Amino acid sequence: MPSPAGMSRELDASQAIETVLASLEDSKAEDIVSIDIRRKSSLGDYMVVASGRSHRHVAAVAEHLIKALKDEGFGQARVEGLPSADWVLIDSGDVIVHVFRPEVREFYNIEKMWQAPDLEDETVH
Repeated sequence: MPSPAGMSRELDASQAIETVLASLEDSKAEDIVSIDIRRKSSLGDYMVVASGRSHRHVAAVAEHLIKALKDEGFGQARVEGLPSADWVLIDSGDVIVHVFRPEVREFYNIEKMWQAPDLEDETVH
């Protein structure tokens, strides 16, 4: 049974992912993919990858998300890439969000890497 601190952390992460997904939907982000990385990395609990249609749309999606996270009490997210708006990284702690222009997303294809099956789950014979 999870400890009260563990349950609180899971609740925070589930609230954060709900806030992120709602904000992305509201901003009309495209091709939104949510990946559970709890068993793959200590970086966070979830990674979300989404696309914007243009530099301006990527920047608007990112700014809307940063405001939504702050308004919901998740503090000031760490942000990289906002000035160029080709690929904006928003790290809220529990949820890491990548917002790409479609060409940049296709080039890096990071969701393929993070969606790979856990090697620990496979039994070696």
